[in-house]
Amino acid sequence: MLKHRGFPGRLPSSDHQFVIRRANAKGATRIIVRERFRDRAAVDRRADEAFLAALWQHFGEEPFERGNLDAGRLSWLFGREVVPAEDPFDPESYEALLKVDAAKARASFPQIFAENAPPPAWDDED
Repeated sequence: MLKHRGFPGRLPSSDHQFVIRRANAKGATRIIVRERFRDRAAVDRRADEAFLAALWQHFGEEPFERGNLDAGRLSWLFGREVVPAEDPFDPESYEALLKVDAAKARASFPQIFAENAPPPAWDDED
């Protein structure tokens, strides 16, 4: 499993993790499409925004390997802002390639791409 060095480990001041420390002995957790409802908690929306900002900062529009990125956090963006970069796509593989769909990401999270957007401040990095 590829470990993305320099990627933030979690959302500051929360329990929302962005990476996992080690591979699951039973296999990688499946990435699924999760529905984002309007009544989600503000911290959940901030976690989505911060995670996408970290993905954009580290990878841009280039394909990237899933590696140690948290499947649960990816699932909130999967199928919209984060899409498969290979066909066929294996949602249960640590080697699966993904990419950020810049057009959808800009539409969903315009504050990340604004010219005057502050740089993200991360609590901890792995």
